[in-house]
Amino acid sequence: MCLKRIVIIGAGIVGASIARVLSRYNNLEIILVEKNVDVGRGVSKANTGLIHAGYDDDPDKYPLRSSLVVKGNKLWQKWVKELYIPNSWPGDIVVAFDNKDMNTLKELLKRGRRNGVVGLRIIDCDELRELEPMINPEAIGALWAPSGGQIASPHAVVAITENAVANGVRLLLETEVLGIEIKNGNIVGVRTNNGFINADIVINAAGLYADKISKMAGIEDVKIRPRKGEYIIFHKEVKEKVRRIIFPTPTEKTKGVVVTTEVNGHLMIGPNAQDLPEGAKEDVSNTKEGLEFVWNWARRLLKSVPPRSAVMRTFAGLRPEPDGGDFIIRSYEDVYGFINVAGIRSPGLTAAPAIAYFVRDIIANDLGVTLTEKRKWSPTRRPPIFLSRLPWEDVKKLVAKDAKYGKIVCRCGMTSKAEIIDAIKRMKEIGVKKPNLESIKMRTTAMKGRCQGSFCTIRIVMILAREYNVPVWKILQNEPGSEVAVGHIKTLLGGEVNDL
Repeated sequence: MCLKRIVIIGAGIVGASIARVLSRYNNLEIILVEKNVDVGRGVSKANTGLIHAGYDDDPDKYPLRSSLVVKGNKLWQKWVKELYIPNSWPGDIVVAFDNKDMNTLKELLKRGRRNGVVGLRIIDCDELRELEPMINPEAIGALWAPSGGQIASPHAVVAITENAVANGVRLLLETEVLGIEIKNGNIVGVRTNNGFINADIVINAAGLYADKISKMAGIEDVKIRPRKGEYIIFHKEVKEKVRRIIFPTPTEKTKGVVVTTEVNGHLMIGPNAQDLPEGAKEDVSNTKEGLEFVWNWARRLLKSVPPRSAVMRTFAGLRPEPDGGDFIIRSYEDVYGFINVAGIRSPGLTAAPAIAYFVRDIIANDLGVTLTEKRKWSPTRRPPIFLSRLPWEDVKKLVAKDAKYGKIVCRCGMTSKAEIIDAIKRMKEIGVKKPNLESIKMRTTAMKGRCQGSFCTIRIVMILAREYNVPVWKILQNEPGSEVAVGHIKTLLGGEVNDL
């Protein structure tokens, strides 16, 4: 058996999915490298979390995107069960307000059927109001796609990575790729801030920085520009929640501002679409103009929107927009062993599992690697416990078994001390060396509620410090430079500290 070492650059949803799929083969040694302190810190962190049905992408203009989205949707319905990823499948509604919109919906219907979307149909205003009572009464019809869904995307990256690592993938965090070594037209390995890694195959899944990695391999024609999307999230108690995922009729540039009730139960609206210069790949600031644009679109789609006082938080995410619009997934004859997985813009989250299998086939067919499956490969991971999603009787059983489930650390998310400790254990298992609050937020329901961590942050900080055996001032918000405290803190919560 000829063992092939594969280095995957970027532990976002795409890189993690590729690692999971390739971990099935015993003649592949998989190394997943990520420059940040934890997985899923780039494009995968801030988005709508939608699993698109697949009617939007034109197969003539974007053949790769259109072919992978429907496959990805079907795979996600399997993956969320195997990996215990929080999810919902309320279906998509694309709303029309005039005859021009209705004509666009007819085109989307044809396109969706061409792409293989199941159950797709146009509905009249009466059925629309029955499916979604919160819709603006001026709407005259809609495209209904029952296969549309939503997942907790940061948690999904964690779940996939946990499974991949359990199946033999080696994850190297805080490891930034500085160069790619090529000899006689063949990949030799990658230079990183932590030393050289030998490799037979390098897979570039670096998101917004895939163009930079591509240049390291001598491929100059991949250009990625950031496209910003801004969002507004409301607290759980608002009455104006929606049952479905609501889209406006799309344009050439964007699918438009979405209104949805995300998997944690919060009404969410967004994003807009603002193209930024290539040098703005870290700009996740919100703008007054962007948020106002999102707000006005929500007002058009709904018969009423919550008051502005009900806004819980705003945020922005970036999408890697390639020249030409389609995904760039291919190998190269003149750089044997290098595979680009670049320009994975929306609906990249939906397509991620299908992209992983597409890359597997490139390795087998284009690179000529014969793949042999492992006899023992586990598709599942240890199920996480979310106290807030359990019936009261199950909660009482858990508390009776472990009293730490009865100590609520986050009131908004009803997150227990036991869940925080379990999240820390999972962080350590995949190699998170720097304790940080963002990693806890990705793995639990904590710090996501109305108070946005005002009550629970200090409690989680103390648990992190204790479990990692480090001083409080070593705890980060997310990445190095975001320490939550400075110096020797003698008192944080008085006598309450020792009870955390």
